[in-house]
Amino acid sequence: MNWDLLMGQFKKYYLLLFFFAGSYQLKAQLPVRNLNYFLDEGVKRSPLLKDYRNQQQSNRIDSMRIKAGYLPQVTASSAGMYAPVVNGYGYDKVLTNGQSLEALLNVNYNIASKRNINNQLEGIRLQSDSLKFAAGLSVLDLQKAIADQYITAFASQLQASFNLEVYELLKNEEQVLKKLTRSNVYKQVDYLTFLVTLQQQQLQWKQAGLQLKNDYSTLNYLTGILDTVAHPLEEPILQPSTLTENTFFIRRFGIDSAKIENQRRSIDFSYKPKAGIYANGGYNSSFVYQPYRNFGTSVGFTVSVPIYDGHQKKMLLNKLTIAQRTSSTYRDFFVNQQAQQLALIRQQIADQNGLYQQVSEQIKFTKSLIQVDSRLLQTGDIRIADFIIAINNYLSAQNLLRQTNINRLKLVNQLNYWNR
Repeated sequence: MNWDLLMGQFKKYYLLLFFFAGSYQLKAQLPVRNLNYFLDEGVKRSPLLKDYRNQQQSNRIDSMRIKAGYLPQVTASSAGMYAPVVNGYGYDKVLTNGQSLEALLNVNYNIASKRNINNQLEGIRLQSDSLKFAAGLSVLDLQKAIADQYITAFASQLQASFNLEVYELLKNEEQVLKKLTRSNVYKQVDYLTFLVTLQQQQLQWKQAGLQLKNDYSTLNYLTGILDTVAHPLEEPILQPSTLTENTFFIRRFGIDSAKIENQRRSIDFSYKPKAGIYANGGYNSSFVYQPYRNFGTSVGFTVSVPIYDGHQKKMLLNKLTIAQRTSSTYRDFFVNQQAQQLALIRQQIADQNGLYQQVSEQIKFTKSLIQVDSRLLQTGDIRIADFIIAINNYLSAQNLLRQTNINRLKLVNQLNYWNR
């Protein structure tokens, strides 16, 4: 066996280990970040939520415009006209008076009932309620996505840390195994088999580190954070919500129903008589007779009474009735679907908890087996292949335990999302 070649290979792997260990030491010095940090940053940086806030401000302006529209409207207007007649050719002066000038101040006031005005303001308020619900739903969706990605990134962090732990374990055993192989306790082929396992574990550790960087970058992308450094992540603490009212998602159906009723009242008001008064004052003259006396004023009123429109009002009300039935159908379906989904998620969480306990017991046995095999390895009383099998069993059990815990956390996150 070429020991110089083997030592050269191990010097290379040791340098790689030193490099990655240095990067993990640097990471350990970085400030630790938790789930709440990313949730808060995501909500603070979301352009969609800022858009909803701006739309709500616009709605408040619309409310003020409606109120202002029912105040007296004052306008100033002026118009002048000159129609020349040359050699008998021109407009008929009986119609045009030849010239005219007017400069008036007009005041118009539309008479509307307070109920009509309040109904229009109610429509704006319902639109604001829709925006608030949409903003709240966007917050829930964003936080759910960030929490899922945080859990994924934390799982990658655990995987990288565990792979490093196993690699260091195998590296320590390699030193003992090398001495025993030189003493002819183990065959060189067994030693080479162990080296292959050691190298594979090192590659898995490196791959886990790259996966952690990718998952952490995705987490920053969802949150809107411009940062290329992967900070250490705290373990997410998620507990199943005990809220049973489930009122948040149902709220949108209540808003839709209120909007339909508001539209129904708007149709009724649109078919009621309308009245308005106006007044103007100023100068209006054709300059034909005493133009200096053509200063004056006028007042008047307008009345509009709908009589017949081909039963369009009834058609519009029928459309709203159909829309109300559609909304009720969707609401009933959603309530049943939500109850079924929550029951399914709770059952899945219970199954994951049971599996977690079983895997935890298995890990205790596999870890004890590795400790026994490690002592036997130092005395040459166990085959290296058996030791490698024990290591692989431990790896499989730990991976299953982590995946079970990650699945449980994601299920809890999903439960808390729907159980509102």
